[in-house]
Amino acid sequence: MSFYVYIIESLQDGTFYKGFSTDYKKRLEQHNNGESRYTSGKVPWKLVHVEEYTSKREALIRERNLKKADRQRILALIDSSKNILNKK
Repeated sequence: MSFYVYIIESLQDGTFYKGFSTDYKKRLEQHNNGESRYTSGKVPWKLVHVEEYTSKREALIRERNLKKADRQRILALIDSSKNILNKK
């Protein structure tokens, strides 16, 4: 099973939200449907960064680390080779 750390961007105000999921596409739908209390006020969201991990522990550690990241670091990550969205 794969575990994903993702970053979504609010098309309303440009803020970022970082999260963890086993199905990042379904999770994006949930955010856009207002099913997440924190993100429901800033819909719509677009997926801008995804990283894949084989271990849930690794993914949760990475998510915690990204939650501390500033905007400049997030923007650099979006363009980095770590972003699996850049490989499609």
